[in-house]
Amino acid sequence: MLSYPSRALRKRAPLGALLMSVMVGLSLLVAACGSSGGGATTTGSGATPTAKPSIAAPTDLITPGVLTVGSDTTYPPQEFIDTATGKATGFDIDLITAMAQKMGLQAKIVTANFNTIIDDLTAKRYDVVISAITINDQRKQKVDFVPYFSAGESLLVPKGNPQHLTSVKDLCGKKVGVQEGTVEQDDLNAANKDCQSAGKPAINMTVLKDQTDVIQLLANGRVDATYQDSPVTDYYIKQNPGQFEVGGSIVNAAPEGIAVRKGDTSMFNAIQAAFNAVKSDGTYDQLFSKWQLNAAQKISLADVRQVA
Repeated sequence: MLSYPSRALRKRAPLGALLMSVMVGLSLLVAACGSSGGGATTTGSGATPTAKPSIAAPTDLITPGVLTVGSDTTYPPQEFIDTATGKATGFDIDLITAMAQKMGLQAKIVTANFNTIIDDLTAKRYDVVISAITINDQRKQKVDFVPYFSAGESLLVPKGNPQHLTSVKDLCGKKVGVQEGTVEQDDLNAANKDCQSAGKPAINMTVLKDQTDVIQLLANGRVDATYQDSPVTDYYIKQNPGQFEVGGSIVNAAPEGIAVRKGDTSMFNAIQAAFNAVKSDGTYDQLFSKWQLNAAQKISLADVRQVA
């Protein structure tokens, strides 16, 4: 059985404290999440704003007083559904909630399908998107980004790594799970072409919409490995000691960004100012401690310049 944390008992956990957790079946978590394409709406897990807003709110919100946020809430520890409350939680959710508070807004999290999340933002179904989206040239053609996180990619394998998998080059002829629409899926497709060009067996990929379902494949022994962002790999290893480990090392470190519609200057400036504010007042660092994330994943000025 896979383990997932409940937020019900730790709204004010001290910095550095171990996350309280309960053992919950993955099927229950997925049932709480529902389909990532179902458009379920929850408020974030952050506290109600108490401080006076310090950032001017955007002028083109879908709903006045509300920041409507699209997120694929199947990607812990950055975004997932708390089974105890039915609400979205995670580092990304706490961050965007704190940013909304700086603008005097309530954050409304809308569960989205990652494969269409950018197109849905362009269609103005959300004001912004925060969903562990790796910034690349293809996506920058569609939306603008405010960088907020840095993550690499890594393999998750069974404890002991019985297949001795250390990189995508080792996956020829292996069964691998991956989430639809991700950079990792693109990388596996490229690795698969290399396998076939070298006369080796193809990678047997299982591509699913929800990351939680992808991990369940590995837990059930239906795949040899899964491929995802490194914080997700680290999360499942921490929550399920003795069951999984990293296959090889972290590769392809790149910034992730909060997506804003192309050319939406009012929204972009407000989101950038709100992010700078939560970095300056220590909230950003506190959330890294709360979610036990690697400090190396904090965004740097170099990452910001790379995106610009």
